[in-house]
Amino acid sequence: MTDVRHDTDASEGLGAGKPASTPATEGSGAEPRPVGGPAVPRDPRYLALRNFAIALTVFNILGYTVLGFEQPWTWPLFALAVGYSTEITIELISAWAARRPVAWRGKGFRAFYIFLLPAHITSLATSLLLYTNDRFAPVAFGVVVALGAKTVLRAPIAGRMRHFMNPSNFGISVTLLVFPAWVGLAPPYHFTEEIPDVFRLMIPMVILTAGTVLNAKLTGKTPLIVGWAGSFAIQAIVRHVVWDVALWSALSVMTGVAFVLFTNYMITDPATTPRSGWAQFLFGSAVGTVYGVLLLFNVVFTLFFALSIVCAGRGLYWWGRWCVDRLRRDRSVAPLVEPVTT
Repeated sequence: MTDVRHDTDASEGLGAGKPASTPATEGSGAEPRPVGGPAVPRDPRYLALRNFAIALTVFNILGYTVLGFEQPWTWPLFALAVGYSTEITIELISAWAARRPVAWRGKGFRAFYIFLLPAHITSLATSLLLYTNDRFAPVAFGVVVALGAKTVLRAPIAGRMRHFMNPSNFGISVTLLVFPAWVGLAPPYHFTEEIPDVFRLMIPMVILTAGTVLNAKLTGKTPLIVGWAGSFAIQAIVRHVVWDVALWSALSVMTGVAFVLFTNYMITDPATTPRSGWAQFLFGSAVGTVYGVLLLFNVVFTLFFALSIVCAGRGLYWWGRWCVDRLRRDRSVAPLVEPVTT
């Protein structure tokens, strides 16, 4: 799709992109069945969106009822209200500016539900990972920035205009910069505070297993995860050998719930990461490398800033390619013979 508000990459991990339209039969959950043939397989991009949304919803419910999340339980609900409102408003304005119908018009409730899945994921992710104590304004700010970035920060990637900043990650990063005195990240104990010690190891294992299955079967981002995890371990070893950083302290980050969530549900966003396996591996490795460099300069909230820097670099790379191609085209159509002057 070439519309300025929609990309063909539908799932986004913790920060979903716009869903592509799915050829489902109106009002049903099944794909159309050709006459005399088997049912058409369901769109894996939609399945990824739906499953990520379900996973985040369940994790939030368990967090506020069992795990011990410390922020007010109303924060996710308020974040969803802000996210839905922002997404609908942006779509209405975009449709008016482009003189086209809104994305869900005439397509039934299912199209409207699919349209709101990215906002659902982004809103819950932002509310989940930001720690704002009793202030909701920074959460609302992060949700609006995350969803707005999909419209503003775009690049000509592989011949189409697409957003290149991971929405949830970008919204969280900007919020941390704008509200340094009010906002932090959810502390590590936040995810397992009220769980007995014997069960604490089970939580990251369950999240890791579920996320691995989702990424392996639906998003195809296994090479990216391998590059990211491998580079993270390498930078820890390098900092230990060269700068005498405690090795276990540097590697133990990988055992936490926050790291597992980031690895399986944030960095693997299909809409803002490369498609080919080798490019995915380089992207994940770049994030791990930037993470290690930022730590050398004592930068806090390093995971999110590292991913934002790499996403921004990817966007600049595609804009650079577009400029070079444009310059070559202009030169190729330039007149070969100078006009004769009289």
